[in-house]
Amino acid sequence: MSQLNPPVSRAILSSPIGPVRIEGTDVAIRRVHIGGPADEPGETNPLIQEALDQLSAWFQGRLHEFDLPLEPLTSPRGEAHRAAIRNIGYGSTASYGELARALGSSPRAVGQACRRNPLPIIIPCHRVVGAGGSIGHYSAGEGIKTKLWLLQHEGRTG
Repeated sequence: MSQLNPPVSRAILSSPIGPVRIEGTDVAIRRVHIGGPADEPGETNPLIQEALDQLSAWFQGRLHEFDLPLEPLTSPRGEAHRAAIRNIGYGSTASYGELARALGSSPRAVGQACRRNPLPIIIPCHRVVGAGGSIGHYSAGEGIKTKLWLLQHEGRTG
């Protein structure tokens, strides 16, 4: 197989918010999908198994920060948004506006980065909230219901 098209592996983790599908190569995690049918997982590799182990530990409350190689985004701006979201600590939140100011961006651009995030939970877009701590939006799983569960799981206090 060519290095340009490494084989893709998939696995499914049963979780309190439904099936969590993980997709990636032996080099990087590409996608996490929350919810939907629990399809057959397919072939796995050591990196996918490590992602399963880390996500399982996160759901059990034993892991607060992921250490996985992630497929890079296609733009430096996208990577900057991803880094800012990733830097929101476990159990904490930041508003769309706060992140926008820190990035020299706009709240709408931050919201779009969250909506397009291919790696929910690992890149914790659920920690991005509206002004004044309002819940905002969430495009993964069952939407706001899933976001609330994730925030409560992390013990968000405000």
